[in-house]
Amino acid sequence: MLGSADWRRTVSGPAKVYLLWHVHHQAEEDGAIRHFANSDDFWSDEEAGDDVKHLGTYSSREAAQKRIERARRLPGFTDEPNCFSIEEAVIDEDQWTEGYVTDP
Repeated sequence: MLGSADWRRTVSGPAKVYLLWHVHHQAEEDGAIRHFANSDDFWSDEEAGDDVKHLGTYSSREAAQKRIERARRLPGFTDEPNCFSIEEAVIDEDQWTEGYVTDP
């Protein structure tokens, strides 16, 4: 198995990983459940009861996609088979570099 330093040398450009997320959306007051409209959508409202799950971190988008196919056959995920999101992340890249503010 390659160590992290060895792995970084095998890739060209910045080293990337792919984070896989799933959202189980809570029903609205009228009983309707909103789902992602397309593969580029990603939103959740955890205060309203949406359940966001990190399913794993993968070395390629293809590996994350294979995990989606496996998860779609599992309880819970079968109810929301299109509510997955793959997020590309660059290793050692800072986020929130200017801090943040919250609403009072």
